Amino acid sequence: MTVSYRLSEIVAQLGGRVLGDAAVRISQIATLENAQPDQISFLTNSKYRAQLASTQAGAVILGAEDADETKLPRIISDNPYAYFARVSALLNPLPEAQPGIHPDAIIGEGAVIDPTASIAATTVIGRGARIGANCVIGEGCIIGTNVVLGSHARLYPRVVIYHDCVIGENLIAHSGAVIGSDGFGFAMDAGRWVKIQQIGRVVIGNDVEIGANTTIDRGALDDTVIEDGVKLDNQIQVAHNVHIGAHTAIAGCVGIAGSTTIGRYCRIGGSAGILGHLQIADHVEIAAFTLIGKSIREAGTYAAIFPFAKAEDWRRNTVHLRHLDDLVQRVKMLEQELKAINLKN
Repeated sequence: MTVSYRLSEIVAQLGGRVLGDAAVRISQIATLENAQPDQISFLTNSKYRAQLASTQAGAVILGAEDADETKLPRIISDNPYAYFARVSALLNPLPEAQPGIHPDAIIGEGAVIDPTASIAATTVIGRGARIGANCVIGEGCIIGTNVVLGSHARLYPRVVIYHDCVIGENLIAHSGAVIGSDGFGFAMDAGRWVKIQQIGRVVIGNDVEIGANTTIDRGALDDTVIEDGVKLDNQIQVAHNVHIGAHTAIAGCVGIAGSTTIGRYCRIGGSAGILGHLQIADHVEIAAFTLIGKSIREAGTYAAIFPFAKAEDWRRNTVHLRHLDDLVQRVKMLEQELKAINLKN
């Protein structure tokens, strides 16, 4: 059944204020370019302001600075993008799950599952695990021995959580995510690798989201820690003993090597790489494809991206880069010679 709300009802639930006809009824959210009369759109980037004049949307979400840019019914918010996210959630609620344990699920001895939880077919829950209220666990998930899973978690099909991991409330884990796998720990002895047993856990706070096929390794000795509100995209590698601070967001394909600490409210672009045993301060932004090879002690934006070019230009510039140190030394010598000539004159 389609969900719809009047603008007045949306504002009553989410705040903000309405300008224009508050009785307009909205059933979905859409872009300015493609919105229809029963849909609401939003403007957060000035480069799309021209589309505001031609949009067919029934209403729009705007910041106060754009309140007079249209006569359409509109909701005014201090943060239009966040407001759009909340309206989208309001209009697109997740399907309700039926409490109970599917007969094809396998439940280990001593596991405690809240009666409001929904456990799908072929799920395996290990011995002594504890599953909180209103959790929704999809088909084929595996939850290891003694795992603690807080309330209102939603695990999409085929999520794996290894033994002893502790997870807070409101986790969202997408298909293929693996939490608590062994870290990459080996010692060389007499020409052969000896595995170092990974005896730490993964400890995750509240309101964390983990993307599809993202892997979070357990600690080697101490725990790997993901604090409250962290958002991890798809296909991220978080190595053993990494600590990620609260409300940090990390885009897809990032690799974080072991024992690195990332601060709170950081934003890390896709395919960035962070070497091990580093310290990243709070409020750091790292551009996509940047390699971080030493600690970052101050907040700010950091990038190390070599611009792409035609292949022949790239090869020529790479040759010059190889001789950059020689060039610097030659420039220093020339500066010294010029300084000596100036002193003589």
